[in-house]
Parts: sequence; C-alpha cells; structure tokens
Amino acid sequence: MKLHDLKSPEGSTHRKKIVGRGIGGKGGKTAGRGTKGQKARRQIPAGFEGGQLPLLQRIPKLKGFTNPFRVEYTPVNLDALVMLGVTEINPDVLVSRGLARKKDLVKILGRGELSSVLHVSAHRFSASAKAAIEAAGGTVTELDLPFSVRPPAAGNQHQNR
Repeated sequence: MKLHDLKSPEGSTHRKKIVGRGIGGKGGKTAGRGTKGQKARRQIPAGFEGGQLPLLQRIPKLKGFTNPFRVEYTPVNLDALVMLGVTEINPDVLVSRGLARKKDLVKILGRGELSSVLHVSAHRFSASAKAAIEAAGGTVTELDLPFSVRPPAAGNQHQNR
C-alpha cells in the first residue's frame, strides 16, 4: 500500500457546516457563537492575546543597529585623478568633474600609477595613496571634517550627579 492509495473510510468526512445564513435552520441568528461578548464579534484582530503583549511585539525585530556617528567617504582612486589632467586637485574640482557630489567627503585611494606631480586636498587618504603622491613629488593636504558630519555623542549630555 502506498500513500496515494490511502482513502478515508466511507462517511468519515463531512461537509463544513455553513452558519449565519438566517433563521431558516440550525446555525442561524448567533451562528453558534452564543450571545454577546468579545468572542461573538468580528473585531478581534488576528494575533490578539486578550490584552497580553502579543507575540509579534515581544520578539526582537531587527538585528544590529545603525551607527549614528558613521562617517561615509566617496572613494576616488589615483588613476581617476590622473585622468583629470589637473595638477591642483580638491573636492570642488572633483565635484565639477562628476567624481563626487557637492557635500561628499572624499577619500583618495591608491589604485593606479602616478607619473606627474599632483597637489591633492581631500578629507582622508589611504596610506598607499599618500605614499604614491609624495613619491611622485606631489603634496597631500588633509582637510578637516565639517562639524555636521560628527555631532557630539549623545551620552555626554547627562553626567552622573
């Protein structure tokens, strides 16, 4: 005998009772729910646990957290700087050439070869980029971060008294 050969015995399955269709037969009027009370009504939301904090609210939702002090930089590689054909490079030049957006913080990365002298100003430099620019005879200027990027930590406002 196999699973597809199994059948319910004759008379063991019944049609579902249809209730709440008028007083003409059984299951009319209150439709088997009794009279009044919460269980007689339709407005009980799915997952309602009688006033107890529902399971969906009790379980944790998201993993980890979003760091409010994260500083994001727009990466620009040395090979992109060489393609510009300019010796004085700063964030305004990169914005005008489409390599960064207006309020972006720029980090120069070390991919590519430098053959010309570049004077680069940016918010951050990788160690390899700094070494390559200075080895080619250029200068590196690290710009300060604007205050709006890293506000003071929220925990420092209330000290123990």
